Parts: sequence; structure tokens; C-alpha cells
Amino acid sequence: MAKKPSRHFVCRACGAVYPKWAGQCEACGEWNTLVEEAVEPLAASSPRASGKGRRVKLEGLEGMAAPPPRTQTGIVELDRVLGGGLVPASVVLVGGDPGIGKSTLLLQAACRLAGKGERVLYISGEEAVDQIRLRALRLGVGTAALDLAASINVMDIVATLEAEPDVKAVVIDSIQTMWLETVESAPGTVSQVRACAFELIRLAKRRGFSLILVGHVTKEGALAGPRVLEHMVDAVMYFEGDRGHQFRILRAAKNRFGATDEIGVFAMTDRGLEEVSNPSALFLAERRGNIAGSAVFAGLEGTRPVLLEVQALLSPKSGDGAPRRAVVGWDSGRLSMLLAVLETRCGLKLSGMDVYLNVAGGLKVAEPAADLAVAAALISAASGVPTSSGEVYFGEVGLSGEIRQVAQADARLKEAAKLGFDHAVLPRRVARGSVRSKPPEGLALREIGHLSDMISADMEAD
Repeated sequence: MAKKPSRHFVCRACGAVYPKWAGQCEACGEWNTLVEEAVEPLAASSPRASGKGRRVKLEGLEGMAAPPPRTQTGIVELDRVLGGGLVPASVVLVGGDPGIGKSTLLLQAACRLAGKGERVLYISGEEAVDQIRLRALRLGVGTAALDLAASINVMDIVATLEAEPDVKAVVIDSIQTMWLETVESAPGTVSQVRACAFELIRLAKRRGFSLILVGHVTKEGALAGPRVLEHMVDAVMYFEGDRGHQFRILRAAKNRFGATDEIGVFAMTDRGLEEVSNPSALFLAERRGNIAGSAVFAGLEGTRPVLLEVQALLSPKSGDGAPRRAVVGWDSGRLSMLLAVLETRCGLKLSGMDVYLNVAGGLKVAEPAADLAVAAALISAASGVPTSSGEVYFGEVGLSGEIRQVAQADARLKEAAKLGFDHAVLPRRVARGSVRSKPPEGLALREIGHLSDMISADMEAD
């Protein structure tokens, strides 16, 4: 009789295996991530059961390899995040909240590629072929020579791709809906997602076509399924943005063929996603420069400088509890640290105030260079004096109130000058022998070494 498969528990976050269920994974510390899966017994005739392996060829580190050829999708913002276009035999994983625009963007990209004469297959496990056709008509790409299919059976998909010649790119929407007959679990489970992705990735590497996988995300915003899925692919991209907002941000979290943290900016319209070639102008389009509590941050997303408006609002504490700290688009822990520095090092009394902070435009800022712009917005809100409408800020703030240097100051200054700003507040040069390029014409620099310098200068100007 055939031996029944045993069962064990696997952590969805790190892949650690346990003989029984536990509330917390001891390997990575995550809670409620252990799921049950079956372990198929190894057949005696399996090549893994007996026999020796084959010796692999060893090569030296010397030698030059040509950069991989790329196929441009026709969507400049998508190509920027990919590092210049799709690489043959590469695998890209795209994740994002439901309804954020993942399928819309990839359908547009697939139709653009097909319009250039490339053979592209769009395989959906969530929608019927007629539904995809209706979406294509709404997006204005209904006449593209794109091949469609609706299936969740991975073996059927593999057999189809094996029989189709000259395939350049394949879109799978989504990997959580795929199903493999040899795995005893439902679609979307750890075992199914891992096994289905492995079969598709192995075929893409062997046949040389670009594979794009759409992935679901959890309520925390991380990609659903086993964390090993992110290690199996060549690039991981997240679609960010609020569905009530027109802006969408495509961000590279991992890219073996390009820069990480690169972003592409899109605007959602009734004709699908449209590229935004100058996101700084778009983010600042509705800014009013005569409002207290507003400051412009000269940021950097990947290799692209982006100007954003940081808004702060202070109000007297309501009730007897602790003052409220509400943050949108920035790190709430960093806001608490900055408030403590302003109160302890600069004498601003903010402990009895409710603080609301917002990065306008829907972009999430992670770099510490935003500290100085946030501090300027808080100081302006506390004093009631607006910042100059032609001034930008960037710099990291330390616990003693010192302003620290940040990377690529020249690129930030050039972007500010291009948009018509005439003043920039930035860290003072303190390194011996440090040389800064000449600032762009028409842009005056104000270098400060401590937060108190900015407060005293603003009081003198007032």
C-alpha cells in the first residue's frame, strides 16, 4: 500500500518547518504564520532517492559579461522601475491592494508590447476572457494582437506555453489563483503558491521569456503567500496609493537588474493609468504658499528627485488623555522623536498639542532627509508664520538637534531650481575638504548646523 503523506507546519514568512502548530514562529518571531501542509513520501524509484549528483563547472571571477538585452514595454514609468525594460528569462512580481490598478497597468503594458509585434500572452485566473476584453476596450487598446487565456491549472498553462513559439512575455494574474494537481491543498496556500511559482519560473528560465506574476497582499501590505516567493523572483514591485486619490506609485523593492526604491508615478483616469513625467509639479499643483504649517521637501526616490509638500497642523489637546499624533505618509516614530528634539533642544512647547502630519499627494516618504522639512512645517504651525513659498528643505536631524548631510544634494537642488524655487535650506558642510558643486543659477542656499539656527533665523525674518 502507498504510504500516506505526513503533515507538518510551515511558516509563511520565513519557511521554517515545525512538527506541530505554534502561535509564534521561533525562527523569525512572527505570530500566526504557521500553516499546515502535506509532505509527499519520496518514491524509491525517484532519482533523489539514490544515485550521485553531477559535478558542476567552476568558473573564475574574472571576465566581462555583456549587460542583458531589454525589451521596452512602451510605458516609460514602468521601464524606469524595471531598470530600462524587461529582461529575457526574468521574473517580476507585482503586488498591491485590490483595485489599485495592477491588472490595468499590466494589460496596458502587454498591449503596448503586442502592438510592437512581440508575442505576449495574458493568462488570468480571476477573470474570464470576455471581462479582459471589456477592460481593454475601456482602456482603448482593444485592437492589440494580444493572446488571452483564462485558466488556473498550472500544468495546462505549462503545456500551452511549451507549444507556443516565439513568446516574448507572459502575464499571470494572479499567482494566488494558480493550482497544481500534485499538491494536496487549495489555491493560495503556501504549498500551492510555492509549487506553482516554481513550475512557471523554471519554464520561463528555460524558454527565455519574461514572466510577470501578479501577487495579492495582506492587510499589513506585504505580499501574501510564502516569503520565499520574493526570493525566487528577480524583481519585486509594489503598487502604492489610495484608491480615493488619483496618484499611483509603482516602487521597486527588489531588482536584480536595476536600482531598488526606484519609483514610477501614474495618474488613474477613465482611460486607465497615465504616466506622470514630472511628478514634482503634480504633487505641488494644489499647494498654497501662504498657509502656516506647510513646507516643501526636496526628496529622492531611487534615482529620481521629487518635491513634495509636508503639511503640519497643531491644535490644543482634547480631553484628559495623551495628545494625539496622526501621521499620513511618514514614520510616526520619527515624528515623535522630532517633536522631542524640538521641545528639548529648541524650547518649543508641543507636549500639550495634538499633532497632525500629512505628506500631500499620497506618496510614502521613508528617507531621513525629510526631517528638516517636517521640522520646518511644525515650527511654522507652532508660530503661525508661513514658510517662504519659494523655499525647499532637506536634511537629517539628530537627537541633539544637529542637521546632518544627506545623499545627492545637487540633484535635489537642480529639481528645485527647475520648478522655480529660489531658496534652499540644507545641512552645513562640516567635513574637512568637502566640496559642493555650484548651486543652480537663481537658487540661494541657506546652510544651517542646528535646528535652533532655523528657528532664530525665522524669528529674525519675521
